[in-house]
Amino acid sequence: MAHRLSAVTDASPAAPLSVDVIAKVARLARLDLDDDETCRFAAQLSDMLAHFADIDALALDDVEPMSQPYALRNVLRDDVVEVGLDRGDVLAAAPAVEDHRFKVPPILGIEP
Repeated sequence: MAHRLSAVTDASPAAPLSVDVIAKVARLARLDLDDDETCRFAAQLSDMLAHFADIDALALDDVEPMSQPYALRNVLRDDVVEVGLDRGDVLAAAPAVEDHRFKVPPILGIEP
């Protein structure tokens, strides 16, 4: 590792992940990170872990677990039958029609 990577070490309370750990995980994940990315990710992941530690420190024993932060409700409407487009008019505007249906070119080179 380049000497500038030593700026982030596991001795710092603000950065519990060292660049060596990040580089090792990146190698295991087959990620090709340059020195700047390794330093940046070490700092970002350390910040995330510090935030998780802050959340873990909260006294949440009396808080009921929930699946949603707010109550969900379905917004439904009555089904109303409306007049749609005339099939003949729609097919008349199509570039190709076969057996009263749209005719489209085959996909993936498969001919019927």
